[in-house]
Amino acid sequence: MSLALSPAQRDALEGWLAHLAALDGAAANTVTAYRTDVTGFLAFLAQHHGAQQGLGILTRLSQSDLRAWLAHERGRGVAARSAARALSAVKSFVRWLSDREGFDATAVLSARSPKFQRKLPRPLAEDAAKAMIETVGTQSSKDWINARDMAVVTLLYGCGLRISEALSLTGDALPLPEVLRIRGKGGKERLVPVLPAARAAVARYARLAPYPPEPGQPLFRGARGGALSPRAIAKVMEQARMQLGLPATATPHAMRHSFATHLLSAGGDLRAIQELLGHASLSTTQAYTAVDTARLMEVYEKAHPRS
Repeated sequence: MSLALSPAQRDALEGWLAHLAALDGAAANTVTAYRTDVTGFLAFLAQHHGAQQGLGILTRLSQSDLRAWLAHERGRGVAARSAARALSAVKSFVRWLSDREGFDATAVLSARSPKFQRKLPRPLAEDAAKAMIETVGTQSSKDWINARDMAVVTLLYGCGLRISEALSLTGDALPLPEVLRIRGKGGKERLVPVLPAARAAVARYARLAPYPPEPGQPLFRGARGGALSPRAIAKVMEQARMQLGLPATATPHAMRHSFATHLLSAGGDLRAIQELLGHASLSTTQAYTAVDTARLMEVYEKAHPRS
């Protein structure tokens, strides 16, 4: 597909991607996805207009060009969510290019995104989250593995960590401080308070583990001493949720969702929760307000059944 790009377009695309990676701190996966999205758009333009247009076509983009592209994407079976992400990438690219080349990008920037139903996070109820933590600590015949699994899941729920963030901790993190510095997506750092229960759970694991924690080495180890895999935690939570009768949505990431939702329910500030989770955009965190409202409506419906 990249063969459809003119040299000027290819140079501009690489310049924008380098800008995203260097100055905006975009993660490698994000850069790859944006490259694919914008390359597809530029390839469509070449086909739509019958020839390579260089940067000139980008300075003259119209609403009809964008509508034609989105219709083409729908015809290929691209879901509305994916099309919306691609349009966001195109807007970002054209905005960056317009700043460099000095043209008016209003036609592109004002384009409406395809509508789609956002999937709301599926948190666990507070008692279910606590039961999950306790139950994962009973799945193995080895005490240290039980302590390990309990410590990891406690970090997910008690600190709102992603599973990758919890498993990236090394022996240098011990003993866990009251505030932990976490490097999240795109290499962005944030400070996360660590509850006493989480510090105690990790300390217990460290005492029982047959592999002494070492600086620079993974804190959480697998049964044979290698780095613990995310799949191992997903599997032990799968076993626990079957025992507890919880839905398939009770995954490691659901513990992070539960952390945010329960904080919000307790009166937590949305902006503070955004910082704790490491969300780049407040709109991502705002999904939890919808969850909280949905749960409130469930309670309302039960308390006031329709006649």
